[in-house]
Parts: sequence; C-alpha cells; structure tokens
Amino acid sequence: MKKSATAERLQGLFFGVIFGFLLQKGGATKYDVIIGQLLLYDFTVVKIMLSAVITGMIGIHWLRRQGWITFTPKAGSWGKNLLGGLIFGVGFALLGYCPGTIAGAVGNGSLDALIGGLPGILLGSALLAAVYPKLKTGILKKGDFGAMTLPQLLNMSEWAVILPLAAFLIFILCWIEAAGL
Repeated sequence: MKKSATAERLQGLFFGVIFGFLLQKGGATKYDVIIGQLLLYDFTVVKIMLSAVITGMIGIHWLRRQGWITFTPKAGSWGKNLLGGLIFGVGFALLGYCPGTIAGAVGNGSLDALIGGLPGILLGSALLAAVYPKLKTGILKKGDFGAMTLPQLLNMSEWAVILPLAAFLIFILCWIEAAGL
C-alpha cells in the first residue's frame, strides 16, 4: 500500500527531528566540537557519522531484503561530487557548521547559526536552483557513473561488501576511542 504524500512528509519530519535530537545529544551541534574536528583534536563528529554510516548501511539493506522498503540510489558523477564537495566545504569553512548541524544549532539557540547559517542555506539553495539548468548539462554530467552502489561497482554480493566494511568501520571507531581522540 502506497503512503500518501502527507504521511511520507510526516514520517520524514519525525525522523528528521530524531536525527537532530541525536546530533544535539552527541554534541555535533556545538561549534567548539566541530572546530575541534576540523583541527583534528576532537573526533566526536567522526564517531557520530561513522556510527550513522554503519547503522544506515546495514539497516537499509536489511529493510530492503525484508521487502519493507525500495532502495533506489540516485545517479552520481564526479562532477556532482566535486561541485557538492566544494559548496559543502566552503560553507563549512566559513561558518563551521554543515546543514544538519546548523538546524541543530539553531534549535540550541545558537545565534551564529541562525543569523549566518540559516540564511546561507536559503541563499545557497536559491542560487543553486537558479543556475541548475546550466549545471545539469555541464559539470554535473562529467564522469557520470549512474545509479550504482558499492556492491554493484565491485560486482559482489551486497552482504559480502557490507559486513566487512561495517567491521572495518567498527575497528576504526574502536581505534579512535582507544586513542582517546
């Protein structure tokens, strides 16, 4: 049975609030924690994101295998990665927040995120929307690799990639924790 658009939006809002709450509880919405990550002395953000990658990677593939969701990755390209990385990196360097942590920081009452970050996201989104028609036939097409997952790229069973990758990421998390980072 197909969910209504309203139900999907409410579900997205619910999970977005949960995600924001967890980011805030983990400390990833604090400017000092993010700057500490950028200066390589506080690895809280890496620990949160690696935990999310492991959980999401296993969870999505398990839910798909149960038939509870449809997994349809978006097509990618080196041009999309380059442009997106540049936009993300410039915004991160200028303000010290990423889009998710800006929302959490605004919720925490952070004025720099509210006054600088939120308008920056809105302005950047509007600018991208304005130039997107030109970009989609230009740089965004460069190095197109389609809608491919890592197991498809490696021509391997999804679990033959996911489980060793999850184990490797857990090892990295344990090493970071043991190193006191």
